[in-house]
Order: sequence, then C-alpha cells, then structure tokens
Amino acid sequence: MILKSQLCKVRVWLIAVVLAAAAFAARAGSMAVPDTQAEWAQAPKILKRIVPPRFPARDFVITNFGALPDGRTDCTAAIHDAIEACARAGGGRVIVPAGEFLTGAIHLLSGVNLHLETDAVLRFRTDPTAYLPPVFTRFESTECYNYSPLIYALGQKNIAVTGAGTLDGQADESNWLAWKKKAARAKLAKMAEDHVPVEQRRLGEGDDLRPNFIQFNRCCNVLIEGVHIRRSPMWEINPVLCTNVIVRGVDVVSHGANNDGCDPESCRDVLVENCLFDTGDDCIAIKSGRNDDGRRVGVPSVNLVIRGCTMRDGHAGTAIGSEISGSCSNVFVENCEMSSPRLNCALRLKSNAVRGGVIQNIFMRNVSVGQVSDSVLQIDFLYEEGTNGPYKPVARNVEMENINVARTPRVLNVRGFPDAEISGIRIYNSTFKQVARPDVIQDADVKLVNCSLESAK
Repeated sequence: MILKSQLCKVRVWLIAVVLAAAAFAARAGSMAVPDTQAEWAQAPKILKRIVPPRFPARDFVITNFGALPDGRTDCTAAIHDAIEACARAGGGRVIVPAGEFLTGAIHLLSGVNLHLETDAVLRFRTDPTAYLPPVFTRFESTECYNYSPLIYALGQKNIAVTGAGTLDGQADESNWLAWKKKAARAKLAKMAEDHVPVEQRRLGEGDDLRPNFIQFNRCCNVLIEGVHIRRSPMWEINPVLCTNVIVRGVDVVSHGANNDGCDPESCRDVLVENCLFDTGDDCIAIKSGRNDDGRRVGVPSVNLVIRGCTMRDGHAGTAIGSEISGSCSNVFVENCEMSSPRLNCALRLKSNAVRGGVIQNIFMRNVSVGQVSDSVLQIDFLYEEGTNGPYKPVARNVEMENINVARTPRVLNVRGFPDAEISGIRIYNSTFKQVARPDVIQDADVKLVNCSLESAK
C-alpha cells in the first residue's frame, strides 16, 4: 500500500510537470529567439559618458573646524564651515575622521567630496528642527518645500559622498518612522492637483513628511561610493533631475517603511554598480515624477545601467514606478544576485491611470535569483488608483534573458486593463524552479521563449 501511494504521488507530480511544460510551450509558440546584442550594444555607449567627478588634492578635516568625535556634541556648524572653506578654495575633500560625530542637515557645494574614513560615523540628529528651514525638494516625486534631506545639494556640480565610513540616520519608531504621513501626503497631492505654484507648497513642521537621506537635486557629476547607510527616515539615495550619476559599492541596510535603497528620479546617464541593498521597500526604484506634477516637469528617466548588485529584503530587486508620470526608457540590468523570502519580485513595473507614463526599452540579463515571495516579473497597472484616471500607462519592449531562479511562487504576475498597453514583454533562455502557482496574465502580451520550468514538489 505504501508503494502504491508513492507511485500515485509520482504520477500526479509528473502530470503537473507535463501540463506546466505544455503551458509554457503554448505561450512560447514557435517564436525564434532573437539576438538581443543589438539592444545591449547601447549600454557601453551610455557607460562611456558616465565618468566620476574629479577633486583637487586638498583636504579639510572637520575636527580642525571644531567637530568633536564624542557622538554627543552637535557638529553641524563645524561640518558646514569645512564645506564652505573647501568650496571657497576651489574644491577638495571634507574629511570625516574615525570617531562618532553628531550632526543635523549637511548641504554640499560644488567641488566638495564628503569623505568618511574607515571607522568614521556620522550620526544624524532625530530632532526635526535640525532639518529646517524647509528646502526645495520632492516628496514622493512631488515638488514642494519640506524638511531638508539629511545630506542635500541643489544645483551643484562635481559633488560626492565617499569612503568606508557609516551614515546613520538613527530613524526608528520613536522618531521619524512613527510619523504617519496620510494627512500631509493628501494635502500635498491636493496642492499639486490644484496646480498650486511650488513656491507656495510650504510644508515642514507639523506636517510629518519624512525627509530622504541623500537627495541631490538638479546636480551634475555626482558620485556616491563605498559608504554604509543605516536607519534612514525615508528613501536612502535619491538623485533628482541629475546628469552623470554614479552609485558604486554602497552598502544599504535599512528596513523602515518607505526605505527604498536607490531612487534615481528624472535622471539621465546613471550607473549603479556593486552595491548591496537590504531594504524595507524597493531595492532600486526608478521614478520620474508623480501625476500632474510629474507631467508638468516632464523629464523622463533615461539611460540607466545597473550591474553587479546584490538585493536582499525589499519589494523588488529593480522597480520602475509607481511615480513614473514623466516616463522611463533605456534601462539595463545585468549580473545581479537577488534572494530573500522577503523580496517580492526581481523586476517590477508599476503605474495606473492617474500616473500614466511610458515605460519602454527595459532589459535584464544574467541574473541569479535564489527565491522571491511573489513572482519573477511583476507588472501592476492596477496599483493604488488603478483604472480611475485618463492617463493610460504603457509598458513595451521589456526583455529578460538568462534569469535563473531557484524558487518562486509564480513566474509572471502581470495585471493590465483594456485601455492600457503592456506589449512586447519577453523572457528568453531562462530557468524557473520550484514554481508553485499558475501565472497571472491580464490584458497583456507576454511570452516566455526557450524557458524551462520545474513545478514545486
């Protein structure tokens, strides 16, 4: 009887595998596997334009300006004075030596590299008044005046944050993370919807909208390299309307709500490489403005290369959206490793009929996925407001190749609606193991070509 029972289980499993293989074959059809090299030939051209800023060989050590490494003395003024002196001299490095330094908002100027030496720690105050007066910023991709990001620059050129030290935002549920932003978020959204001029969108004290950790706004030639980022109030690395951006070798471990690892927003020519992301939200999320405000600014995110990164916890390894009203194109993701029971998916595109936007020419290859909790590819055009708007989102020409997955509940979770466009979505030459549930494909053109699947046992 035991042998008979085992044989029955084997037969059931074999039938499941055969049915799954047949479904994949039907989906793939007789399509020939295309040569994707032509698409990927664009990436070296983008990389050739992306070069790190150069700084004069001048050092300004913050302890020479009165900073004390005791972790208790407020060093904001000393760091400010060191940055001012460096900029006046024509640029160089502002050195944070070994030790713990307490600070408020840090504003960088052109030509300044904020460099943290090994065992240097910048601990950021959790008193919100340390980030006033409000500065021109974006909160969740809507322009306004709000608390200063912890490290901020506006309209600067040749700036950097580098070194082997640690940036600690000290955010937890007793301070920043306790803020519930629903009322103020709705207030800002209504201002944008009513086309209130940005100059009049004054938020800050009492509004409880958390600041991002690093935001460089309208800057050119940006480098963020090597540092460890911990306990952020909000998004960690957020270049906005920047050109020529490098994020390299950064270690981001921060699990608070809305703790995206890196959010390039309306940027051009961006390289993110050899970074670790272990986050409370998307590891990398590409954005380009929210709703009417994003369409007003009207600047897409274009020409981004993501390579050699490791993604652990997070909503997605790489996401595009949901604040994508200014559109996005030419994204290249390769040679990354993703795995966590708390990572939802490898690639995620999200929008709706209020945000709209065109997401196109998105390419991912040579990615190893240990496990994800939802799917390998997720496209969600029913996100939040869903179909309730006039701006129909578009996703087209999305290709994934050589994606090897050890465990996933499903391969595809793709949800569109009839008036939106999800077309030319292809996965080639990939392997998916321990697949437990059927795919979800709604109002979308998605095909798997030359892929193999093994059902969960």
